[in-house]
Amino acid sequence: MNYTRDGNRDIAKMFNKLLFILLLCFNYNKFTAGASSDCMPRRTKYGLVCVCTAEHCDYLENPQPSSNEIALISSSKEGLRFAVSKLSFGEINTKTQTNTETSLKVDEEDFKNSAVIVDSRQTFAQLLLDTTDRLTSRSLKLRVNRSVEYQKIAGFGGAFTGTVSHLLGLLDQKLQDHIYKSYYHKDGVGFNMLRTPIGGCDFDLAPWAYNEEPRDDPKLSNFKKLDPRDEIKVEQMQRLKTVSDLKDLKIMAVAWSSPTWMKTNGRWTGIGLLKTEYYQAWADYHLKFIELMDAKNMPVWAISTGNEPLNGVVFFFFVHFMSLGWVPKNQAIWLNDFLGPTIRKSKYKNVLIFGNDDQRYSYPSWFVEMNRTRPGVLNYLDGLAVHWYWDDMFAPNLIDLTVRQLPGKMVLNTESCIGDKPWQTHGPELGSWERGEYFARDILHNLQHSYNGWIDWNLVLDEQGGPNYVNNNVDASVIVNATNRAEIYKQPLFYSMGHFSKFVPEGSVRIEARMLSLAVEAVAFKRPDQRIAVVLLNSEKRAVDVLLNDSVRGEIKINIPAQSWHTIVYN
Repeated sequence: MNYTRDGNRDIAKMFNKLLFILLLCFNYNKFTAGASSDCMPRRTKYGLVCVCTAEHCDYLENPQPSSNEIALISSSKEGLRFAVSKLSFGEINTKTQTNTETSLKVDEEDFKNSAVIVDSRQTFAQLLLDTTDRLTSRSLKLRVNRSVEYQKIAGFGGAFTGTVSHLLGLLDQKLQDHIYKSYYHKDGVGFNMLRTPIGGCDFDLAPWAYNEEPRDDPKLSNFKKLDPRDEIKVEQMQRLKTVSDLKDLKIMAVAWSSPTWMKTNGRWTGIGLLKTEYYQAWADYHLKFIELMDAKNMPVWAISTGNEPLNGVVFFFFVHFMSLGWVPKNQAIWLNDFLGPTIRKSKYKNVLIFGNDDQRYSYPSWFVEMNRTRPGVLNYLDGLAVHWYWDDMFAPNLIDLTVRQLPGKMVLNTESCIGDKPWQTHGPELGSWERGEYFARDILHNLQHSYNGWIDWNLVLDEQGGPNYVNNNVDASVIVNATNRAEIYKQPLFYSMGHFSKFVPEGSVRIEARMLSLAVEAVAFKRPDQRIAVVLLNSEKRAVDVLLNDSVRGEIKINIPAQSWHTIVYN
């Protein structure tokens, strides 16, 4: 057979491509969390998820832009997941040929064939360099002013409930490790906080508390060691820290309910307050948990005065899981006369105490009433804990007002999930971009105000959004396939949080970011490494051009795809 010179060249190119593909496949199963890897997409009726197996999960090393570069990390409804592009300040972008179709081409059959690998980063870099004005309008202007500083960021995290522990126990250790690394490793989304119940909570297989027996026992004589369920959790948390190379895990411990014999109604739920004769015993209960956790080398960073105190007072018609009711007057007495002194006079006096742990609508009136009952009681509080469930009805100004009245208090969102409302799907909507956008917008709005961090609800749930003893199913950022026990699914919810938590580490300070747009919103931070991180949300169903003007670096124009989230990192 005769070959022409061009024919030989074509064969050589084909051979090189084949060799590259073989090398990619060879390295595919040797992936570790120390390197970037791509999403394995799968389409559902709601959208796209990234599939993780024991052998593969997507990660991203933290981009390190050079002195004049910006790193742009992007996710979009069309399929981008942490796609990285590099641009430079002062660069003249020229129009290039680009494929504007979605980078994750997934057909309906892909539920069976999830081994699709796409280099979305390169195509997206080309997309960003296309300066065609698709909106036939002027660029939106974003001004970042480093000289105006606001609150410091404490971190981000999720909840380690009984349900989470149960689901982790169903999985192969490699897949468990992918969950830990995806959340807490620096090449994951960089969480550093973890919220866990003292005793049981609504996401458990049954309601429970320490020292249920013997009853009427204020000395808590049966509270001498961790419950076996918590022993398992501690082992899992230790593994989480090890595989995530995490030195400092900030654990917030919170009680949903006391043992039933301490309550006025003697039941897990309903209108039930703490009996006054057990106020000291309930303070001792918290201290005992802190002591036992510390003995397992799992120190508690913070506690709160109790999860959603209004559930046991006014919302008992809707809440059928364990709760302990408080009104501000009673909680002020307990905190001032019992819990506060018990913790502050102990070996664990530096454990932080957070107040309220309920919805925005209770701010600032809850604390006004507490202080009226016991003037000075709020000095025992280091922080304010807020839940997100009615944020779309109650503005964050309520928190701003509270912070002005209580300066110096840390503010954390301590619980958030979606699927809890009567008009919502109760359980996962696998791949729902809209749910992820809902999360991202709320996190951004909270950070634009006084919040120092955000803690999500369950780290993982199953396909139904459980399991739990009251069938209180909701959605989660990572879903475990509890049927085949071989896959987990990272939802858009996961990446929406990651655009903040991964690139805005503990110690970052919010700085001024002004964007004159309702559809595109922004928040900016100065990080401990002195780099700037800007998070942008485009809710529009069309691409927009954003002209970023930094008070030190100058201007750069960036094209933002429709319905997308972006984090910009630069020096």
